[in-house]
Amino acid sequence: MKKLIIARHAKSSWEYDVVDHERPLNDRGLKDAHKVSNELKDKLNPELVLSSDALRARSTANIFISNLNIDTDKLYLNHDLYDFSGEKLIKVIKSCNDIYKELMIFGHNHAITYFVNKFGDKHIDNVPTSGVVIIEFDILNWKDLKLGKTINTIFPRDLKH
Repeated sequence: MKKLIIARHAKSSWEYDVVDHERPLNDRGLKDAHKVSNELKDKLNPELVLSSDALRARSTANIFISNLNIDTDKLYLNHDLYDFSGEKLIKVIKSCNDIYKELMIFGHNHAITYFVNKFGDKHIDNVPTSGVVIIEFDILNWKDLKLGKTINTIFPRDLKH
């Protein structure tokens, strides 16, 4: 059995004159990333965390790692996760070492929404920024990725009080 925690980066800012890869998070993104990650406290134990190397994804991953008390040495940046179609995302997941049973990934849309609808059993129109979807797979090897069971979704809008 494998578990995938897949997160879309938090809301980024368009206020700065930087290339897309270097866009920072905006205030709402920072708040939402903290809110969602705090909701997941003590519920996750990823053995490996992979993130797109884009600033907004790295920043989101760092907030989650801090709030979930995950060792920073479990985080690896992967340029292939700077993917918007989902093809490279699938390749990255399928190439993961099978010693990891619980994997966490930070990436971008449309790749995230495409992936959760292709491999999860619950249709999601759009995974929002800072949104997390958790899918369990009845497989031993990541390369054998197939339809799994969507066991949880945590979206910022569901945590508004």
